Amino acid sequence: MATSTSTLPASASGLYANPREDWLAQYTEEIIDPDRPIVDPHHHLWDRGGLRYLIEEMRDDIASGHNIVATVYVDCRSMYRADGPEAFRPVGEVEFANGVAAMAASGGYGKAAICAGIVSHVNLLIGDQAKAVLEAEIAAGNGRFRGIRHSSAWDEDPNVAHMYANRPKGILLDSTFRKGFACLAPLGLSFDAWLFHPQIGELTDLARAFPDTRIVLDHCGGPVGTGRFAGKRAETFPVWKASIQEIAKCPNVVVKLGGLAMCLLGYDFHLRPRPPSSEELAAAWRPYVETCIEAFGPSRCMFESNFPPDKGQCSYQVIFNTFKRLASQYSEAEKTALFSKTAKDVYRLDIG
Repeated sequence: MATSTSTLPASASGLYANPREDWLAQYTEEIIDPDRPIVDPHHHLWDRGGLRYLIEEMRDDIASGHNIVATVYVDCRSMYRADGPEAFRPVGEVEFANGVAAMAASGGYGKAAICAGIVSHVNLLIGDQAKAVLEAEIAAGNGRFRGIRHSSAWDEDPNVAHMYANRPKGILLDSTFRKGFACLAPLGLSFDAWLFHPQIGELTDLARAFPDTRIVLDHCGGPVGTGRFAGKRAETFPVWKASIQEIAKCPNVVVKLGGLAMCLLGYDFHLRPRPPSSEELAAAWRPYVETCIEAFGPSRCMFESNFPPDKGQCSYQVIFNTFKRLASQYSEAEKTALFSKTAKDVYRLDIG
């Protein structure tokens, strides 16, 4: 019987390479510290334009050896409602992710609680009207909805911004956006922030204006090594580092350690004949990860897969082996925070 294919268009972000299973299969690793419980606090699920990453693909990656006990689904415009009021269409994504969570809870897809937490989207530029949409998403989440992400990634260089080039500049500073943002904390919801490193200062301003709202800085703050930043890592790194150190002073902000296997960082691992080892990735990523942990402390940091975007440069085996190499210098309690406790606390996951 022919497999049905989604008719939804592909999202060609330009920020990451599409996964190639045949390329990834060329290289496998023994799992480091295989019993360590891991909460993967950032992944996506989608089926569009011939690119499929749903519960079966996630299950197979999880089954490659690491002890994933739970995951958090994060906004990626999947399964929005095709009709109805525009503002409420993202509720479809929560319904979808909650359905996946119910599938995982059946035990038929391994032991991991996939989509134990759900982060979707509300357009905060609708201001006060965001509250009604947030309430609809809380209802749709069946106890799993934890917050939203309203991506603010923007850059003046289209070779950095790609799909985000047409987004308005300075959205985090917009007064109407902030009216919408003000709806989150009273409902007990968090905000995931996805941006590029030159914008971290705008997020710092937002975090200071709303000290009671939990903010999650995605992907190490989006350090850029492409476009106008290509070949300028030595100049860019201190600028990024200073921004990370400044935003870390905001106690309501935590950071996700990952997103570094996207093309955005400027590495070409996806163009090489063979996939990278965890040693190679650890060497490339160490300055970014260690800067974040030093600035925020392990209790405000969490390792994330960012799959499938990060799958364009490495496998699930390798990405978490990389993180385990980078965490080897920390104490047992600090490792627990980095791999599971911070994520459980931030997303209020009711798991063992």
